[in-house]
Amino acid sequence: MVCRLAWWTLCLGLAVFLRVASAKEPTATPAESLKVLKDFQVELLYSVPREQQGSWVNLCVDPKGRLIVSDQYGGLFRVTLPTATTAIKVEPVPVAIGEAQGLVWAFDSLYVVVNSAGGKYQAGVYRVKDTNNDDVLDSLETLRLFEGRAGEHGPHAVVPTPDGEGLYIVCGNQVPLTQFDKTRVPPVWGEDHLLPRMPDGRGFMKDVLGPGGAIYRIDPAGKEWELVSVGFRNEFDAAVNRFGDLFTYDADMEWDANTPWYRPTRINHVVSGAEFGWRNGAGKWPAYYADSWPAVVNIGPGSPTGITFGYGAKFPAKYQDALFICDWSYGKLYAVHLTPHLSTYTATKEEFITGTPLPLTDVVINPQDGAMYFAIGGRKTTSGLYRVTYTGSESTASVQTIDDPVANVYRNVRNTLEGFHGEVVPDAVPIAWPALAHTDRILRNAARVAIESQPVATWRDRALNETDPATAIPALLALVRVSGSDPFHRKPDQPATQPELLALVLAALDRIDWSELSPAQQLDLARAYQLAFVRLGPPDVATQVRLIAKFDKLLPADQPFLNAELGQLLVYLQGPSAAPKLVALLNAAPTQEEQIEYARSLRMLKAGWTPELRQQYFEWFVKAAGYRGGASFALFVQNIKKDAIATLTPEEFQRLQPILNAQPPQQITQAVTPPRPFVKNWTLEELVDKTSPGLKGRDFDKGKAMFAAANCFACHRYDNLGGAVGPDLSGVAGRFSSRDLLESIVDPSKVISDQYAAVTVVTEDGKAVTGRIVNLNGDTMKLNTNMLDPDAQETIDRRKIEEMFPAKTSMMPNGLLNTLQEEEILDLMAYLLSRGDRTHAMFAK
Repeated sequence: MVCRLAWWTLCLGLAVFLRVASAKEPTATPAESLKVLKDFQVELLYSVPREQQGSWVNLCVDPKGRLIVSDQYGGLFRVTLPTATTAIKVEPVPVAIGEAQGLVWAFDSLYVVVNSAGGKYQAGVYRVKDTNNDDVLDSLETLRLFEGRAGEHGPHAVVPTPDGEGLYIVCGNQVPLTQFDKTRVPPVWGEDHLLPRMPDGRGFMKDVLGPGGAIYRIDPAGKEWELVSVGFRNEFDAAVNRFGDLFTYDADMEWDANTPWYRPTRINHVVSGAEFGWRNGAGKWPAYYADSWPAVVNIGPGSPTGITFGYGAKFPAKYQDALFICDWSYGKLYAVHLTPHLSTYTATKEEFITGTPLPLTDVVINPQDGAMYFAIGGRKTTSGLYRVTYTGSESTASVQTIDDPVANVYRNVRNTLEGFHGEVVPDAVPIAWPALAHTDRILRNAARVAIESQPVATWRDRALNETDPATAIPALLALVRVSGSDPFHRKPDQPATQPELLALVLAALDRIDWSELSPAQQLDLARAYQLAFVRLGPPDVATQVRLIAKFDKLLPADQPFLNAELGQLLVYLQGPSAAPKLVALLNAAPTQEEQIEYARSLRMLKAGWTPELRQQYFEWFVKAAGYRGGASFALFVQNIKKDAIATLTPEEFQRLQPILNAQPPQQITQAVTPPRPFVKNWTLEELVDKTSPGLKGRDFDKGKAMFAAANCFACHRYDNLGGAVGPDLSGVAGRFSSRDLLESIVDPSKVISDQYAAVTVVTEDGKAVTGRIVNLNGDTMKLNTNMLDPDAQETIDRRKIEEMFPAKTSMMPNGLLNTLQEEEILDLMAYLLSRGDRTHAMFAK
């Protein structure tokens, strides 16, 4: 009830705000309309006059506790905060620099990272000083200019390093790698796709190759640059915790929604030498790839902006240690609670402050008063500055570092291995080698990077002759990475193929017994085979025949991810069994994401087709026309079909004309599984007594099938499968009882999560639109009106809004269980309440 009242208060306050704003200079979202965590208070300190001071996207604190802020398309301003007796004061910084998306005060200077969103200033890193100690910044020094004008995917944050001797520079994926003096990331990156790449369906950044966004370390003078980590999409900010570990909040590609390569916004632990696997279009590496690093926690759809730890805040201990992250699109300020796990962390998220609209851009803690300050704005929307304080009774005494002996052991091992990154050290290989088989994935990768940093001649034979499978797989992966290159990144002096080394690597991989490996190790082995072909070239005919027979016995596997990787290998090798096996998997897959994965591989297959299989495959495209996803979704499917048609013989092309030219019916069902007959209108009372005592002995596979039959996969993710527009249900077992979960399915409108609640907007002409606010841009607002279709968006002129109030019903439809039998519902519940995110946990090890 408290949450419902808070949501009504938010919308009613916002409606008043919108009506007032239409009559005069727009004002920022009122503080009283925000939903705030209990015992915290938010004050709106300042509504930014847009014509004079723009729209603020960046904040930092100077030594006197004042804020330095930046307009996205204009200059810098200094903000003297209000006190009990003085008003807020905003004054321009009299230096010809602006368009900053990175600001920090360090080394007696203001460091400014210019994004060049408006084209007034050149993108780069600058240093601003007060040269005569009159409290006025008066000098500007250019430390490094970046190529081109990257805009919103360009240069972003600047963050002090934990040792106090340097700065981290954060760049998005439209900034070409700048010249660096050292690198912790082995400079052997590639696209590394076994099958031909599929750029973004709408052509966005289609010519931009990996490794994507990057984080550098520089010295205070900006003379020495070291590459720390790569593979991000568009990480806007970064923050260092009390143990010296660096974190960032990376962006999703919302146009990819409901495809297998969609990656939610996520918190990444930015360890030395890490590659997080962003590639354009459908090329994003799955989180389970052995040469990639996983996320600490997935947040979901959104637009990441500023982040900070709560250190220095006069908050309770839990929130001093929290990582606060801003989501611009959905107006969420999250508190992320990190827990040490082996050499990295696990995390949970908590909504700290929410609002509609609340386009959050940056957040800082001011050590002078212990308050949090955040800004809203961006894309010329109305901007505001807010202060957050704690008003409860819990202690706000400064939290001291708590020693964790177990975490320290893992951290020390990781630090030792990272000491070899980018450095040639005589004893690095013998020290790092045992860690290749470590149960901690982060330590395995740290060891591999350490070994890749050493001359390959010093460990090549050891990798080829290694007999322990757990060690051999990452060792051979390292060998092919440093010995070859994919076609997109091949240097002029590198051979296109290395048949002799390929034969040795394949012989070593073939010695590994697949049946003795865990599913995670099987994925790693499949990835090693793939990289061997990508980097070293195709096998000879005899080897091709032998490997086809090897992989044919392994497909299908028990895991969809294994089926995807084995399927790629069989298609690459043109195995005759690939067509019948992958078409069968395509027809049986419960989610559109899994189906698209198989369809994408089959597009390159020429061998093993029969007329019946060809017909089934191309009939799938007619069905897929009813599937929904992000803005690029339909074009991705069209491109898959285009590539598949290119593999047809003239006779096949002629015979398949009726199917190739078939138009989808006007009324297309979006369900991935066949329609089911109505069973009954189930009620909570009928089902709760059957689930409350327990759900032992149920069939999880049938439960997964029912998750698809009820169309749950269309909106929700579970075990890293499914849509992304609704809540991720992977960890639902730890948050809800069986009764609570049943109630949310049977009666979705009884309690509506603020994070996924809809609003009804009534405009001056009487038009009413109901949906979820997903984007703001200047005076326009976009609402998603159908959770089953992420691209179903309505644009509204905010100046013409007459009224806005919370929708009375959930966007989640009623009656989802009404086509299921009682036993099927129990299997579904058992599946959801089993072990939570089982796949993520397995592959994170």
